[in-house]
Amino acid sequence: MPVIVQKYGGTSVADIERIRAVARRVVETAGGGHQVCVVVSAMGDTTDE
Repeated sequence: MPVIVQKYGGTSVADIERIRAVARRVVETAGGGHQVCVVVSAMGDTTDE
């Protein structure tokens, strides 16, 4: 089974709607029979907090 790596930067997880969109993409990929490895950066503008 192939492993799909998905990386999401800070802008992709900047607010709850974007986080939900990322989650939907991950679920869709996993539902297609792939193993998924997700790499997520800190939320936008929060790296130094």
